[in-house]
Amino acid sequence: MLDANLKAQLKSYLERVTQPIEIVASLDDGAKSREMHDLLKEITSLSGHITLLDNGNDARKPSFSLNRPGGDISLRFAGIPMGHEFTSLVLALLQVGGHPSKASPEVIEQIRSLKGEFNFETYFSLSCQNCPDVVQALNLMAVLNPNIRHVAIDGALFQDEVTERQVMAVPSVYLNGVNFGQGRMGLEEILGKLDTSAIERQAEKINAKEAFDVLVIGGGPAGAAAAIYAARKGIRTGVAAERFGGQVLDTMAIENFISVQETEGPKLATALEEHVKQYDVDIMNLQRADTLLPGKAGELHEVKFASGASLKAKTVILATGARWREMNVPGEQEYRSRGVAYCPHCDGPLFKGKRVAVIGGGNSGVEAAIDLAGIVSHVTLLEFDTKLRADAVLQRKLNSLPNVTVITNARTTEVTGDGQKVNGLRYENRETNVVHDIALEGIFVQIGLLPNTDWLKGTIELSPRGEIVVDARGETSIPGIFAAGDVTTVPYKQIVIAVGEGAKASLSAFDHLIRSSAPE
Repeated sequence: MLDANLKAQLKSYLERVTQPIEIVASLDDGAKSREMHDLLKEITSLSGHITLLDNGNDARKPSFSLNRPGGDISLRFAGIPMGHEFTSLVLALLQVGGHPSKASPEVIEQIRSLKGEFNFETYFSLSCQNCPDVVQALNLMAVLNPNIRHVAIDGALFQDEVTERQVMAVPSVYLNGVNFGQGRMGLEEILGKLDTSAIERQAEKINAKEAFDVLVIGGGPAGAAAAIYAARKGIRTGVAAERFGGQVLDTMAIENFISVQETEGPKLATALEEHVKQYDVDIMNLQRADTLLPGKAGELHEVKFASGASLKAKTVILATGARWREMNVPGEQEYRSRGVAYCPHCDGPLFKGKRVAVIGGGNSGVEAAIDLAGIVSHVTLLEFDTKLRADAVLQRKLNSLPNVTVITNARTTEVTGDGQKVNGLRYENRETNVVHDIALEGIFVQIGLLPNTDWLKGTIELSPRGEIVVDARGETSIPGIFAAGDVTTVPYKQIVIAVGEGAKASLSAFDHLIRSSAPE
């Protein structure tokens, strides 16, 4: 299963293992069990520290557990962790084998201090770029705390469970049999949900911080670039972000970031964070900005957060990015993650063999329809305009697929369901005003972005689209407050543009600091 290059890489990683690892496989006579057994044999052959036993009796087959002989680690993969989850497997092997985690000592101690019984189950798909963060976080917790058990389950392989639990979005996490959360969650976020006092403790630490010269709000490409450029000037720099990486974390293939021929969103997000950490930057994660209190001339600006924390700064750079635009029709919120989805790469495999719709005829919508057509039985693409807006090459590919129907001039008016999950959608033909119903099991919404500026209304000048109005220097309507990236009026929402705008806003903030502190 592993090519020569991958084997060589894995062998070099496994040289870091210092403690014996016992892999116990639970198999049946199926093809997937044989495939898993072959993979585990290859892994075992690469390290003398690893032993493979195939006498497991877990109810989920194929699956395998990782432990130390006589140890109390409960970590299991139900399915074959290839694709995006191969990294999760490698990290699990290293951590069970005694290689230390990169998590901070404070986080490790917080995990070890958790009391109670925590039985986690995570449903993932091999094409989901959001799933590894969750799987890896819970695996690490299972390694560090014997009270924590974790099994990562390939939803495409265990369809009966997916159907029974009505899992229609990944990652989906269950704790002690009850739904714990869906979507990307980092280690700190999971701990915050388990240890509610951690949020208060973090807020207290943040409130005690001195004022920053530059405070960046947002950790996407624009925010990361702004932080780096500010820190390189030797001034006190802070970054407060709801999640570092921003929307890049939800992006699959990236092929237009200059000098990087091809990468994936999560990899780029990790690289951005690691680059920022090379400098003296105070990074504060899981902080959602709630209120901006601009200071008068010569006064500090203040930003308050939903956690109860508050920060002050001489200059502020707003880089809060954008989020997926919703249809805002009846049924959308009711059936969100129960048939209504926004990430075809993540959730597409859960709809294998089913009928789905894609809303939106731009590049994102057409690319989603093309990807889904290889998984589902049929795709109906609905576009509000009279024609598709995607690039011609994408439209040609779409039109070549036999299981895709394109409907233009369509206004989606309602998502329908049976109370548990989606069973169709209703749309109106804008030309004839005739209403149509389509029976289907999934709806993927791909209709653009909305800037994250709700918290700024009435404080700073916004465009009719809700974007922060900036000048050529990235300065907003308030002196000393700058903005960059997808949240602004700068056209063309691209990663490479956001990085440049973040750097420009940071240089402008530095210039503002120099001029405002110069003696008269």
